[in-house]
Amino acid sequence: MSSLESTGIVAGRPLCGARFNGPAAGVPSPEPLKGRLWQTNVLQDGSHETQRVFQVAASEGKEEVRRRHIRLHMEGALTARDKVGVQDFVLLDAHTSESAFLDNLRKRFRENLIYTYIGTLLVSVNPYQELGIYTLSQMELYQGVNFFELPPHVYAIADNAYRMMCSELTNHLILISGESGAGKTEASKKILQYFAMTCPMTDSLEIARDRLLLSNPVLEAFGNAKTLRNDNSSRFGKYMDIQFDFKGIPIGGHIIGYLIEKSRVVYQNHGERNFHIFYQLLEGGEEQLLAYLGLERDPQLYRYLAQAHGANESSMDDRNDWKTVSNAFAVIDFTEDDLENLFGIIASILHLGNVCFRENHQGCATIPVINEIKWIAKLLGVQPSALLEALTHRKIEAQTEEVICPLTLENSVYARDAMAKAVYGRTFTWLVNKINSSLVNKEFTKKTVIGLLDIYGFEVFDKNGFEQFCINYCNEKLQQLLIERTLKAEQAEYEMEGIEWEPIQYFNNKIICDLVEERHKGIISILDEECIRPGPASDLSFLEKLEEKVGKHAHFQTWDNLWRVWDSKGFSGQGSQSLLLMGENVTTICLESWGLKGQRLMVGTQFKTSLSSLLEILISKEPSYIRCIKPNERKEPSKFDDFLIRHQIKYLGLMEHLRVRRAGFAYRRKYEHFLQRYKSLCPDTWPHWRGPPAEGVERLIKYIGYKPEEYKLGRFIKGFIHRDKPLCPDNEEFVVFVRKNYILNLRYHVPKNVLDKRWLRPPGILQNMQQKAVASAVFRGKKEGYAESLNKPFANSRIDEGDINPKVLQLIGNEKIQYGIPVIKYDRKGFKARQRQLILTQKAAYVVELAKIKQKIEYSALRGVSTSNLSDGFLVIHVSPGANKHKGDAILQCEHVFEVVTKLVMLVKKENIVHVVQGSLQFYISPGREGTIVFDTGPEEQIYKDKNGQLTVVSGCVWGGREALFDENKDENAANFSPPVDGLES
Repeated sequence: MSSLESTGIVAGRPLCGARFNGPAAGVPSPEPLKGRLWQTNVLQDGSHETQRVFQVAASEGKEEVRRRHIRLHMEGALTARDKVGVQDFVLLDAHTSESAFLDNLRKRFRENLIYTYIGTLLVSVNPYQELGIYTLSQMELYQGVNFFELPPHVYAIADNAYRMMCSELTNHLILISGESGAGKTEASKKILQYFAMTCPMTDSLEIARDRLLLSNPVLEAFGNAKTLRNDNSSRFGKYMDIQFDFKGIPIGGHIIGYLIEKSRVVYQNHGERNFHIFYQLLEGGEEQLLAYLGLERDPQLYRYLAQAHGANESSMDDRNDWKTVSNAFAVIDFTEDDLENLFGIIASILHLGNVCFRENHQGCATIPVINEIKWIAKLLGVQPSALLEALTHRKIEAQTEEVICPLTLENSVYARDAMAKAVYGRTFTWLVNKINSSLVNKEFTKKTVIGLLDIYGFEVFDKNGFEQFCINYCNEKLQQLLIERTLKAEQAEYEMEGIEWEPIQYFNNKIICDLVEERHKGIISILDEECIRPGPASDLSFLEKLEEKVGKHAHFQTWDNLWRVWDSKGFSGQGSQSLLLMGENVTTICLESWGLKGQRLMVGTQFKTSLSSLLEILISKEPSYIRCIKPNERKEPSKFDDFLIRHQIKYLGLMEHLRVRRAGFAYRRKYEHFLQRYKSLCPDTWPHWRGPPAEGVERLIKYIGYKPEEYKLGRFIKGFIHRDKPLCPDNEEFVVFVRKNYILNLRYHVPKNVLDKRWLRPPGILQNMQQKAVASAVFRGKKEGYAESLNKPFANSRIDEGDINPKVLQLIGNEKIQYGIPVIKYDRKGFKARQRQLILTQKAAYVVELAKIKQKIEYSALRGVSTSNLSDGFLVIHVSPGANKHKGDAILQCEHVFEVVTKLVMLVKKENIVHVVQGSLQFYISPGREGTIVFDTGPEEQIYKDKNGQLTVVSGCVWGGREALFDENKDENAANFSPPVDGLES
C-alpha cells in the first residue's frame, strides 16, 4: 500500500464518487461475493479536515521520487482548483443548477482544463488544439495511481480500468460517446497509446503491440472522412477488444466494424470530402503506382471526389498520412498481392465514378466512351463486356429462364453508384478481417480484455439519409444502455437494498428506440415490409405506410413528404440492397467478402441485429464512461458556445447523472474486496479475519470511527444482480429471502380459490409462484414427475416471437401472445407425428405449422384437457363437437407438460377442465367417431399404433429427458420452489 492510500479521504479531502481499485495486480480475486459497503457522499464544508493515512515504510528510490512528484502535482492542482472550478461536478454546491454546471465547464475550458469528473464518469471537451498533456511523462504520472489522486484525465480512466482488470480478472469496457466532432476518436487513440506505452511488455509481444497501434491509421484512412463538423470524422462504428494475459501484458486484439457509410463514396455534402484513402493515394502514392492504376494526382479529375469541393479545405496532411498508412501495412503483414488488389479496387471506384452514360433513341442507357471501363475491368479482373452489361442491363430470373432487360439512363447511374458503394463496403469488411487475422493470439491461454467503443457521433444535417438514420439510432441505443446501467440500475439497486432514496426523474429514451426497432410495428420493420412486397420498392408508399402505422406517435412527425428531418428518398432502395457479380474474377478481396450471388440483404434489419450483438458484448463487461462534448461548430480553439454545449448536456443526460451520483453513495464496494484492501487498518481484522466478511467490515469501520449516518451495509447484492436467472448459488439466498417475505404477507391475503384475481401480486422474481400454485392444485399427487418438477421455474415462453413466422403473427392479429412452445402433433387417424408450434393468446390456442395455422381452438369452445397419470408428455385438448367444423381434438406431446397445462388453465380461467386419467382416454375425431389412447409403462419409452388401431404410449420406468430428472439427491432442492399453497399447508 502506498503512503497516500486512505479510507475514502485523500490529501485531507473526501473522494466523492471514488472507485477503489482492490488489491494490486497479481493478487488473486476473492471468492464470490454476497454484499457490499455503501459510503455516503460527504462534502467538504471547509470547517475542518480529517486525514487518516496508513503509512508503510518504503525505501528511497525511483518510486518514492515519483510519489513525491505526484504529491506536488496534486497539491498544485488542488490549489488551482479554486480558480478554475471543481474537478468533480459532484462537489458543486449548486449541483441541481444547469447554469452552475455550464459555468464550471466554461471556467475549466478557458484554462485548457478539458477534463472533469462526475464521480467516475469523465466529461471531455474537445479543445481543437494541442495541449501538451499526452506526453510519456504524463503517462508515467498516472500509472498505478488511485483514481482521484491526480486531476481528471483520460489516462486515469484507462489506468483504472487496467488495474481493475488485473486485480479482479474481469473484462472491462470504456464507452466513448458524444456527437460528431466531440473528440471520441482522439480519446480512443490516447487510451490505446496509453496501454501500449505503460503495460508490461516482452520482446516477443512488441509486434502485437505495434499492430494494435497501427491498425488505427489504416482504419481511419478507409473509414474516416472530413465532414462539415469534423475533419477526421469516423464514418463507421468500431469496437476493439484489447486482449491481455494473466500478467497484464497485451497479447492481441479483435476489431468489429459496424455500418460503414457507403453512400459517402458516391455523394458528399458541399464542403465535405470522401474517405481519406482516396486523397492519400493521389497525394502520396508513388508515380509508378499511380501509372499502374491509371490515376492522376488532381482529385478534381474524379467525379466522386470533385462534386463537394472539399478536397482542398481539409486540415489533414494527406501526403504524410499516406506514409503512415504505408508503414502500417508493412507491420500489419499485408503482402504485395494484398496491397495490389486493395489499391486496384480503390482506383477502380474512382474510374467507375467517371463512367458516363448516354440515352439512345430507344430511351436506354449506353456507354459511348469505354476507356474507364477498360481500366475498371483490368483492376477488378473482370471481362469488359460483362461489366458493360452489368451497368446497362439487369437480369431477371424466372424459374429456369433468364431475361436481360436494358436499363434507363437514371437506372444505369443508380447501378453504377450501387456497385461503387457495394465494392467499397465489402472491401472495408475484408480489410477489418485482414487486420484481425494479424492481431489474433493463437496461444491457448486465459485472456481478459478491455473493450474500446468508438462509434460514429449523433448528427442532424439539412438532408439526412438512411445511413444517418442508422447512425443516430445506434446513438439512441447507446444512450439507452447508459440509462439502464447507471440511472435506472442504480436507483433500482438502492430500492432493493432497502436504502432510503428519493427517486431522480430522467427521460428514458426507450420509447424512441421502440419507435425504430419494435418488431412488426417499428420503422425498420415497416421498411422491411416495403422492400419485400411485390413490385418495385417505392419511397412514397414507404412514407405513406409510416404515416399510417406510426403517424400518431408522440415522437414522429412528417412535413411535405419529409419524415421528420429525414429525407425518405432512397430509404427503400438502401433498405434492400441487391447486386449481381459481373464475372468470375472480381479480385480476391471481393470474392472473399461478397457472399452469395444476387443475395438480397435487408440492411436495416442487419444493422439492428448487429447492434443487438454489440449491446450484448457491452453488457457483459464492467463499464467506464467518457462523454465527449463539442464546444463550437466551427472547430475553433478557445471558443465556448453556451447554447450548443447546454444542448449536449441535456441530451447526454449529464445533469441526471450528477443528481444520482450526488444523492447516492459515492463509494460502493463488495465486502470481501473492501476487507482485503483495508484490513490492515484495524487490529481485529489484520492479518486475517476468520469470520463472515460482512462482520469483518462492520468491525473495521467502527474501529476507524465512521458514524452510522455515513455508511450503509447492503444485503443480497449478488442475488439481486442474478435475480432473473434460474435458481443457483448466486441468487438462492436472495430468492429464499424474497419468497419468505412474500409468504409472510400472503397469510393475510389468502384468497378462497387459486384462480381468484385477488391474489397478492408476487414480486417480479417470483412471478411464476402463482402458476406453481395452480400446478399444485391440478397435478399434486396425481401425475408422476410432478414432485421432481418443483425446482424447475416456469418460463414466460419457450419460443421467441422472432421464431414465429410473420404471416402467422399477421393472422393472429391484435391478440397478444402469452406463451409458445414447440410440440409434436399426432394425426387423429393415422397418428403420424408432425413438428408444430403451440401458441397461446388471451383468446385462443393455435396449432401452427411454419406459416400456416393448422388449428385454432377458442377457449369458449374448449371442452377440457386430458393428461395421463404417468410420466409421458402427452396432453389432449378437447373441443366441443360443433365448434370446429372439420377439426377434432388436438393430440400433442411436449417436454414441459406441467407448464403448458398450467398456462392453459390460467388463460381459460377454469381449474376443473383438467382430467388426469389412468389407463386410457377417448378423443373426438369427427361426428360419430372417437379414438383411443392407451397409456402404459415399460422398460423403455415407446409410441406406436397397435393392432387395434389405438395409439399406445409407453412411459419408461425412470422419469427422464422431459421436465424433471428423477434424482433422490434433488429432493431437498425441490422444496426451494414449492408453491405458496404447499408452503402454507406445511
